[in-house]
Amino acid sequence: MDFVEIGAKLAIYFIPFLFALCFHEFAHGYVAKMRGDRTAELSGRLSLNPMVHADPIGTWLLPILAIAFSSPFFFGWAKPVPVNSRNLMKPKWDMFWVALAGPMSNVFLALVATIGLGVALAYGSDPSGGLIKLLGVFLSVNLFLAVFNLIPIHPLDGGKVIEPFLPYSWNRWLEENQAALNMGLLLVIFMGGPILAVPVHYVSEKLLYVSALIGHSLL
Repeated sequence: MDFVEIGAKLAIYFIPFLFALCFHEFAHGYVAKMRGDRTAELSGRLSLNPMVHADPIGTWLLPILAIAFSSPFFFGWAKPVPVNSRNLMKPKWDMFWVALAGPMSNVFLALVATIGLGVALAYGSDPSGGLIKLLGVFLSVNLFLAVFNLIPIHPLDGGKVIEPFLPYSWNRWLEENQAALNMGLLLVIFMGGPILAVPVHYVSEKLLYVSALIGHSLL
């Protein structure tokens, strides 16, 4: 096992993944605070410190092992930020915005990566170098997290995003059958990866084209 190679892979793949997860959870807590709930802040979770969001298995063990052994199944999670809907000004719709904040924060980071790629290319970075690869991975990781979390199944953000638009009976059924839905979610993770990759690759290609345009305009 080449530990230097593993270290390089962790730097390129794990660090962007870790920051994307933390920013995602921070966004949930920040929007919740803006809408009246300070639970995340009071519990020390309104932070970009990865240690306050990290799950021992989902944030550290599984992703690091997947990267180190080049596993085709790269998956992980952070501890959900606590939100008390009773503190929100308009609980039904505020929870919609709190849930949407996570995936949208990853879209924002993907756009930041796009601009970063354009600037790096304009100022002479090697297209095959480490910085360009790191920014490319950062872009893809954030897009994947955004698409995955918008799947309309509890406990993903997508399940909460669609909640205000569904009849009460449907939401009740989703809550009562969450265990079965979680099993379905696992199937999506292990069997539906290629399906999720389609929109991620499509949007990635468009954003890479934008980054090339940015780089050309700065020359």
